[in-house]
Amino acid sequence: MKRKSMRSLRVFALMVVALALGGCGKPSSPASSAAAVDSTSADQWTSTALAAVDGVRIVAADDEPEAWMAHGRTYSEQRFSPLASINDGNVGQLGLAWAYKLDVDRATEATPIVVDGVMYVTGAYSIVSALNPVTGQELWKYDPKVPRDFDRHGCCDVANRGVAVWKGKVYFGSYDGRLIALNAASGEKVWEVDTVLDHDRSYTVTGAPRIIKGKVIIGNGGAEFGVRGYITAYEAATGKQSWRFFTVPGDPSKPPEDKAMEIALPTWKGDRWWTSGGGGGGTVWDSMAYDPELDLLYIGTGNASIWNRETRSPGGGDNLFVSSIVALKPDNGEYVWHYQTTPGDTWDYTATQHIVLADLEIDGKPRKVLMQAPKNGFFYVIDRASGKLLSAEKFAPANWATHVDMKTGRPVETPEANWLDKPSLISPGPLGAHNWQPMSFNPTTGLVYIPMQDVAALYVPDPKQRFTGKGNWHMGTAPIDLPENNPGALAGIQAMQKGNLVAWDPVAQKEVWRQAYTTPWNGGTLSTAGNLVFQGSADGRFIAYAADKGDKLWEVPASTGVMAGPITYSINGEQYVSVAAGWGGAYPVILGGVSEPAKVLPDARVLTFKMGGRAQMPTTPELPARQPEPPNTRLDESAVASGRTLYNGHCGMCHGPSAISGSVMPDLRYLSAEKHQIFVGILAGAYANRGMPSFNDTLDAEQVDSIHQYLIQRGRDLRASLGAAKQ
Repeated sequence: MKRKSMRSLRVFALMVVALALGGCGKPSSPASSAAAVDSTSADQWTSTALAAVDGVRIVAADDEPEAWMAHGRTYSEQRFSPLASINDGNVGQLGLAWAYKLDVDRATEATPIVVDGVMYVTGAYSIVSALNPVTGQELWKYDPKVPRDFDRHGCCDVANRGVAVWKGKVYFGSYDGRLIALNAASGEKVWEVDTVLDHDRSYTVTGAPRIIKGKVIIGNGGAEFGVRGYITAYEAATGKQSWRFFTVPGDPSKPPEDKAMEIALPTWKGDRWWTSGGGGGGTVWDSMAYDPELDLLYIGTGNASIWNRETRSPGGGDNLFVSSIVALKPDNGEYVWHYQTTPGDTWDYTATQHIVLADLEIDGKPRKVLMQAPKNGFFYVIDRASGKLLSAEKFAPANWATHVDMKTGRPVETPEANWLDKPSLISPGPLGAHNWQPMSFNPTTGLVYIPMQDVAALYVPDPKQRFTGKGNWHMGTAPIDLPENNPGALAGIQAMQKGNLVAWDPVAQKEVWRQAYTTPWNGGTLSTAGNLVFQGSADGRFIAYAADKGDKLWEVPASTGVMAGPITYSINGEQYVSVAAGWGGAYPVILGGVSEPAKVLPDARVLTFKMGGRAQMPTTPELPARQPEPPNTRLDESAVASGRTLYNGHCGMCHGPSAISGSVMPDLRYLSAEKHQIFVGILAGAYANRGMPSFNDTLDAEQVDSIHQYLIQRGRDLRASLGAAKQ
């Protein structure tokens, strides 16, 4: 669509929604002047009204291309910027403007917000920083004091994907399930609410909130830990709960709460999902988008709990609304329509991946569409008014289904998809063909830029698994078990994990170009009117490509793996590109040694670039030279074997399966002599303030000893391999 017509539509949309979104006349003007931003003094912000954002202003975001005032820049979540001062002709002149060190070197996944002369960004453990976007100087910082041993209650590292801003406040979710509002000028807490429905279950918050019509909307994580999914809206001014939408049915012995649950309940069989299967899942842990003209909120829901459908829903069923896109009315959370990408999800094929809204010409007709590339490997184009499927094609290898039947809207499954009674190698695996890393859509090229993953996994049934309490994993699969003392076999598994940047034509439903990477788990994308696509890589680079052809135009080392989506903004006419960098998340934490080819360490920072920037790039961290120090204790073979199973089931999801770490968490093969001596105390909570939780509620003394014996053996194995390598 031409720029002129796009602007006309924006003006019309602004007029339509002005009253509904709280505007009156024209969009709010920025609260701080451009000149003020040049100062490096933090004092100026303490008395200035900031984050003067409302719905009208977000709708008219293209009239302020210098800002990045919402998670996807606009309500449509396209992650496209009209800025073009940095373009395909001069991007080679980019250099580092500044780098800001975040507090905790763990998964860094936030999209910064830049508006009214301030950048707001989050790091691990949900710590919020306000920065001068020109210099990187810290203006204030707020630490919600998430208990460090809360790690055990989340699946995929202690990440946070960012804040939302609205009428002078900054809003974010804390990892332990709180929603907090801060004064944008001072960082002081204004209000706090507990979003957790049931504290006997492991609920977390990792996603960024969205604010629509004066309501802060946030979902929770925890499907791998046996929770019931929901999304909640709170009044932005006070924190009072406005509405809550459940994504799966609750106790089947009680009447459904609303129309949506009346629809969903018959698609579940029996009652095991509630009595022993772990709550149903369907958590809304990331993706949302909003259409102000249709006044519809779109949410993506997560996987079912437990993964094994025969365990949670004997006899089958679609299990609504897991792995679905659901349209709601933002005023009251009322259900409007849904489309389920993976009926009866049995593979962890979440539909929580990035949702993008766009107006496309399909079959010669303009259509208001919603686009998503979820974990299951199919790219979906859906009419966002009706929920009708318009097209679906594979954007990545996927052997679990041949195609999507356009008459029914359902995938046609293959024999390989069935792992409920036998092991099966299935692509994509639980890591997904596309995970949380956001894609972007460029209306100029008409292409979507997807952080695609080519990853297969062996699913092994564990039908005896049931919900066993808070803080324990519940998937219905056997724990991941990597080859030990077999470098060739491990290398083979590593080689199966591939990553690509794919430029996808959503109208023709075909790939236009791609760039290959060493591993999966590469960063989200940003596209710009300068014919550029920016993306960070898992192996520690930040790269710019030509949006139309895919040629690599610029690259710099990033000192760590980059997963988050970049942004761009402009201050005083000078354009900047910024990205939060820091290795972590599901891939290196859960899969451990599989991620070793990335060869990076966590080093959490915000990196910001501009034309002619001359700041020095931070030095890439290196692991200190060390040796395993296993004691000369006599080991019992049966205890070691038992310890291997116990370790993979209870410890491997953080420290890496088969005791091979992915560099984010300590590699327990390298335990020092001192830590071997106090091993029992460590598992009893001695290091809880360092992030190591107690397992007294899960493991008895004999089990702890078996795990310890296994780790001693793994330390000896490593020492032997290191000695052999020196010879």
